Amino acid sequence: MPESPLSQTSIYSARPTLRIAGREDARASELLTAMKMEEREGGMSTLELRFINVAASGDGHAELAFDAGSSLGLGAQLGVYLGDAAAPREIFQGKVSALEIVCDFGAPPELVVLAEDALGAARRGRRSKIYADMAPADVVNAIAGDLGLSPTVSGLAAPVATWAQLNETDLGFLRRLLARFDADMQVVGAQLQVSPRQDARRGAIGLALNNQLSRVRITADLADQATAATVAGWDARQGGAVKGEADSLANAGPGGGRSGPDWAREVFGARGEHVGGIAVGDDEEARAVATAAFDQRARRFVRAEGGCAGNAELRVGSHVTLSGISPQFDNTYYVVEARHLYDMNQGYRTEFRAECAYLGH
Repeated sequence: MPESPLSQTSIYSARPTLRIAGREDARASELLTAMKMEEREGGMSTLELRFINVAASGDGHAELAFDAGSSLGLGAQLGVYLGDAAAPREIFQGKVSALEIVCDFGAPPELVVLAEDALGAARRGRRSKIYADMAPADVVNAIAGDLGLSPTVSGLAAPVATWAQLNETDLGFLRRLLARFDADMQVVGAQLQVSPRQDARRGAIGLALNNQLSRVRITADLADQATAATVAGWDARQGGAVKGEADSLANAGPGGGRSGPDWAREVFGARGEHVGGIAVGDDEEARAVATAAFDQRARRFVRAEGGCAGNAELRVGSHVTLSGISPQFDNTYYVVEARHLYDMNQGYRTEFRAECAYLGH
């Protein structure tokens, strides 16, 4: 996939734009000196902003830019927009959860603002709760309603069972439940988006080495590859043992070439993985858990870590095609972590981690 231009104009301006309580704040945007937004699989994005905390007053004197009465306070609703200034894209929406003041000799005072997206509420308390006779999608919908989020769930309509949240945060419980079915969640504004990994695709991007892609390190590692995965359990209703096995990829993700399990089989021979510590009630559920575990391990076969010119389209769930590296590593990868950075020295840039189940030829 060829690279897409970052801007339709000859000059690419990518300074962040900030909105507080839904309104653009010129002072905050002008005094911003650095930004870091991080997101990864499992949801909950975090944000760090740094500001010069001094500004000229109307009578020509200096004043604190953000004091106790400013709109940039604890609990403020904060939006960050990045990309081409002519058509910026929202990369973060959340609430300010912490403030820091930094004073250093010879430098103006600095305000540091920390924020989390809407899933921050899902990590702030623990509870125990039983969800009886519900599909995973029903559980997600119920928790989203408790958090004041609008759920958009793809699939996960089976199995209907009883799910136990035992002294866990809603965030931890959702992550555990979704990992069981090889699914992921992300928050976009006030919407909780949940889907199996095979259905998650937040855009497609091409990056070429020494063009937009400035650096990359790619590792193809057989150490954790298995040729099969098994799961065992007990069917309490029927009174019998259950078992599930997976030895072929069901959801390998993007890319092409030879898979990690195939390489492992050739180099080391058969090597099975038994997944313990997960309760399963019937053979169908056991097979689903074994398949998810096998696919998750296989997708981590080839891992890329890189940096590129700031690109607001590069998000967790994006398919990124890397080229110009070498024939066996040029491939399409699934982004599992993205970090959007801005400062006064290097401008806007994006760092990412991505994975692929295949090594090219």
